[in-house]
Amino acid sequence: MQNEPIFITALSSISPLGTSLKETWENYKRPDHFLRQKNYGDLTAWCSALTEDAQQRTTVLKNSDSKYKNLDPSVLYAIYASREAIGQAGWKDGNFGVNIGSSRGATGLFEKYHSEFIQNGEASTLSSPTTTLGNISSWVAHDLRTQGPEISHSITCSTALHSLLNGVAWLKSGMANKFLVGGSEAPLTPFTIAQMKALKVYSRFVANDSKGYPCRALDLDKKQNSMVLGEAASMACLEKGKIQNALARIEGLGYATEILEHNISISSDAVCFQRSMKMALGGIDPKEIDVVVLHAPGTIKGDLSEVRAIEKVFGSHEPAMTTNKWKLGHSFGASGMLSLELAVLMLQHQEFIGVPYVNYDAMPKQINKVMVNAVGFGGNAVSILLGKI
Repeated sequence: MQNEPIFITALSSISPLGTSLKETWENYKRPDHFLRQKNYGDLTAWCSALTEDAQQRTTVLKNSDSKYKNLDPSVLYAIYASREAIGQAGWKDGNFGVNIGSSRGATGLFEKYHSEFIQNGEASTLSSPTTTLGNISSWVAHDLRTQGPEISHSITCSTALHSLLNGVAWLKSGMANKFLVGGSEAPLTPFTIAQMKALKVYSRFVANDSKGYPCRALDLDKKQNSMVLGEAASMACLEKGKIQNALARIEGLGYATEILEHNISISSDAVCFQRSMKMALGGIDPKEIDVVVLHAPGTIKGDLSEVRAIEKVFGSHEPAMTTNKWKLGHSFGASGMLSLELAVLMLQHQEFIGVPYVNYDAMPKQINKVMVNAVGFGGNAVSILLGKI
């Protein structure tokens, strides 16, 4: 039972790239980014927001049930993407587990309720239940009427891939046969953006060049940090045993944590990534890996340390490297699953999606194995190795 292969049988996301795999793939093939400048309180900042169509869909969802009207966008995004995922997978009996995480949780509601408390000296009745991190998985489980375990967690930016790790563990243990895993984030709020600006990691790109890129993720020559926040939810359905029409096979899992020098540090050659990638490879020859989808948040140190880790692990046989944060921003806890979605799409379409301002010596002619990386504050790295069906 423990050695049964585990497959990804469905994927769904609601993001700046759209609400379907078809729409998302079409937007990945376009060379333009989906980042815009918006005002957040007294701040003007680059961001990557949901499409107008996606926002309308979440509004319809919010208005469909009186109980949903007080939910944070992070919960609504998760419910929407989860419904779509289990619809694709054909799960109808509710007999599956749910593990959905978030780095920040209900940021919008938390800021709203805290502001009201500062002004009035009283907390709103719903301020506690609607701002807990467990809110996301519990509401998804309620909406889908599940009968399995429901789990929430927050492991900063590697949250979604930790959800996948946990789902696989439950499946391998024999305690569940199906698991819905993913992450959801709605961080486009004044306080959240102000926090990133305070860390000096946020993009200061000046919009005077129509060909410019506010986020220069994977540009190792950039002179300033260029992180841009995005909002999204992304879910995957996991099943064990040979499944017809599965999207990809999980061939390796890796995770590691490194000792920190300070709260947001990562070593110059990302020791945590070296360990997680080696663990995910297991006995597989590194030469077999065609692509690595990097975490690469657009910061100088973060991007460079991850590339150095890849160089150490793969040596002269470096896979093609890519990232999606230049296009749709960094959605914190949801970002790892969006990277996994890109990996699956490349496996399915047999087409490499590169970064437009990165010079590639060669593009992979075939894509059979893709490594996906994520890391968060705290030096907690996860690497997932996917194989073509």
